Amino acid sequence: MRRCAWPLLWLPARAGLVLRHGGAVAARLRPAAAASSFSSAGGGDGSSRAPDTSLFVPVPLKPIGDGAEEDVGAELTRPLDKGEVLKNLNKFYKRKEIQRLGAENGLDARLFHQAFISFRKYIMESSSVSADLHIILNDICCDAGKICLLGHVDDLFPFFLRHAKQIFPMLDCMDDLRKISDLRLPPNWYPDARAIQRKIIFHAGPTNSGKTYHAIQRFLSAKSGIYCGPLKLLAHEIFQKSNNANVPCDLVTGEERVYANEDARQAPHIACTIEMCSTNTPYEVAVIDEIQMIRDPARGWAWTRALLGLCAEEIHVCGEAAAIDLVTELMYTTGEEVEVRNYERLTPLTVLDYPLESLDNLRPGDCIVCFSKNDIYSISRQIEARGLECAVIYGSLPPGTKLEQAKKFNDPDDPCKILVATDAIGMGLNLCIRRIIFNSIVKPTINEKGEKEIDSITTSQALQIAGRAGRYGSSFKQGEVTTMHHDDLIQLKEILSEPVRPVKAAGLHPTPEQIEMFAYHLPDATLSNLIDIFVSLSQVDGLYFVCNIDDFKFLADMIQHIPLNLRSRYVFCTAPLNRKEPFVCTTLLKFARQFSRNEPLTFDWLCQHTKWPLAAPKNIKELVHLEAVHDVFDLYLWLSYRFMDMFPDAVLVRDIQKKLDDIIQVGVSNITKLIRASQSAAAPGIAEVVSEDFPLSRTKRDTRAVSDRHSARSTEALSIAVDVPGERRAKNLKAYRSSTRQEGLKSYGRGSLANRLLREGLLTQEMLRQLESEWQDQHRNGRYGIGSKRDDQNSSKEMEKEKK
Repeated sequence: MRRCAWPLLWLPARAGLVLRHGGAVAARLRPAAAASSFSSAGGGDGSSRAPDTSLFVPVPLKPIGDGAEEDVGAELTRPLDKGEVLKNLNKFYKRKEIQRLGAENGLDARLFHQAFISFRKYIMESSSVSADLHIILNDICCDAGKICLLGHVDDLFPFFLRHAKQIFPMLDCMDDLRKISDLRLPPNWYPDARAIQRKIIFHAGPTNSGKTYHAIQRFLSAKSGIYCGPLKLLAHEIFQKSNNANVPCDLVTGEERVYANEDARQAPHIACTIEMCSTNTPYEVAVIDEIQMIRDPARGWAWTRALLGLCAEEIHVCGEAAAIDLVTELMYTTGEEVEVRNYERLTPLTVLDYPLESLDNLRPGDCIVCFSKNDIYSISRQIEARGLECAVIYGSLPPGTKLEQAKKFNDPDDPCKILVATDAIGMGLNLCIRRIIFNSIVKPTINEKGEKEIDSITTSQALQIAGRAGRYGSSFKQGEVTTMHHDDLIQLKEILSEPVRPVKAAGLHPTPEQIEMFAYHLPDATLSNLIDIFVSLSQVDGLYFVCNIDDFKFLADMIQHIPLNLRSRYVFCTAPLNRKEPFVCTTLLKFARQFSRNEPLTFDWLCQHTKWPLAAPKNIKELVHLEAVHDVFDLYLWLSYRFMDMFPDAVLVRDIQKKLDDIIQVGVSNITKLIRASQSAAAPGIAEVVSEDFPLSRTKRDTRAVSDRHSARSTEALSIAVDVPGERRAKNLKAYRSSTRQEGLKSYGRGSLANRLLREGLLTQEMLRQLESEWQDQHRNGRYGIGSKRDDQNSSKEMEKEKK
């Protein structure tokens, strides 16, 4: 697509083509301006929205310096009086007619102001301007204080508009940008899939209903097939199951490709993570697992791409019944019908009428589900204090360590009979769990705007986790679910009794080709800015939404100063990493810098950067660092799959990653010892050892109640609640809650924001202590209304409610 280049609408006044007064100027300009105007909601086809012009970053335009060129205008007329020029420029800016003309040409109030400031600065600071502009300015400024017959300030508009289009190049090609960012017909992006008539079969049912099993049986019996799953663990499971059934199957993930055939020939069957599926290769059968994740704010686009784009005669879709209507509507737009097969849970699942209340009541086969690492550390140590052994599984553990912990928990001959885990157990692991115990039903989430908030788990999440109990074929023929605390059990029952919210929209994401076309039109824009403008201009119908791109923009801003071509920059920005891990982010930055110098990132370089070989961890902080190093190795392997020449030592890195996995397994097996070592150090508490996250907003359900329950689930409250029996526990818990108000800032100072500020050097320990001291003084003096009589009364009422 060519770059848009609209012709200039105006010629110099001396050519006799510009009428002298504003009204005539407006009459000449309007017909031409209407063709390229984008400020109205209608745009090119009457359906596009007005762009967010706050995203338009002006291109710097340097004034002309001394000696840059001869001042032809001064020779033809006379040198400009800059004082008079400034007065007339300001008069030009205040003209309502000029502002209206600017709006008709795409300059809203913000862009008009920015363009004028740049235009005025350019004229005032340039030693000379173009001859035609010089002549116009001279005509306007002639006979200062008298009625001007030669020029009018409105005659500056063509030059102003030309300048505005130089600093805002998107003004000249808005129609093209709108066409590129039009996302209303995603099915048309996949012509190969549209060329065949596909059969769509939806296997709908809850966890442990056999829906995926039946789809996989069809996958194994086909001549060729592809399995698309949300996790490496799931893809690896299907890979092993296929090859064990003598069906040659390759494994494809973002970090590796494992061939079933020794000669590295592609097998007719492939098990892959969903982002890695090919939409160009024909298959007889395709399986898309966990289709409800099509609504995921970050990854939903991958399910949309697979559903619309896979070239398979049969598409077997597995997931919650809540996605049936959306999948049916999406397939209606492609002219394909959906056959729905419903499944019921194979084993009964019972919600108990009583909470666990104390860890003394744990039984073999119990799994305590937490939503933070710190809760996992606290619970696992308390379990060990009771002489019990437990396995630990959480999201940031390497897949090998998760499998090893699951194997340990499942082994009937192993003394480990208790599992402490996050919701990472919801997918990808086969576990022999008898009873799921929710330590809390409050979980940090990311909303559709990319903002983090804390809220009760959804019905879908609760069913996904609870459904892991009583797995079909395990030693437990019935599953049970409860909570640690009674108030949570009441709400859990309410959550589980509610219907699962239907999936209403499918995610989309800009493709590299679309961003390249954007960059062609806006060559001076940063990648982050290109993405922002793309999303601002994008048009989607009610079946779709644009996925959250905060992580992409974070990486784009981080590596913006490094000279990379656009395609390479795009690849680096799509790298899968946790941006809350400073070591991993720093490593990506070094990778990009080395890559830009065309210097291969060798095994020796990587070992030097990560200080490999590494020893077994001695405390939690060292364990977290080892997990980050494992993520760095993953990042290297992911990039090696895309830039083989620049990341040449994937085989060696994979070998040391396996060794690191073994080291992490040793650390996790001794996690309680690491916790004790961390607590015996100078850190006041575990929460300082591992920062959980940035501050979260609290929304939706009863926010105040959620906040109270969440604070009561802190490590201190938990130890009070489960370690101390009877009346003393009630007194201690009351004392703890009462002290929470007085310790508000102090405990907050120990939280995630303080840790982040300390890490970034924006806050020192001394400053933190001073803030705590000042807050306590203000609290004692009753400032900000905290110490008022009314607040004391409210506090008493709250404590009475808690007591009840």
